[in-house]
Amino acid sequence: MDLLRNGTEALTTEDLANLPALYATEDQALEEHVLRVKFFDPTGSWTWYAAEYDPVERLFFGWVEGFEGEWGYFSLDELLSVEGPLGLGIERDLYFTPCRFSELGR
Repeated sequence: MDLLRNGTEALTTEDLANLPALYATEDQALEEHVLRVKFFDPTGSWTWYAAEYDPVERLFFGWVEGFEGEWGYFSLDELLSVEGPLGLGIERDLYFTPCRFSELGR
């Protein structure tokens, strides 16, 4: 079990069952991708939405909002390793409801 710095489980068994494998939804229009897990920086403006996941490589594909918004790959290990101001790290949004990208409301 991987825990974020605040003690929250990074991915649950349910997440692993529901996150499609990398490239499993590549034939879908990006607007139709379902964003299933949300991570955020509590001391900054970065947010990561996971749409696919490879548990061996520990790599996500999804939407990232930072300086700009873009689709791309991001690593669970890198999210776990972030130590921001006051020792805070990346957190998981426990209240995020999975939605299609087109419904995100950005």
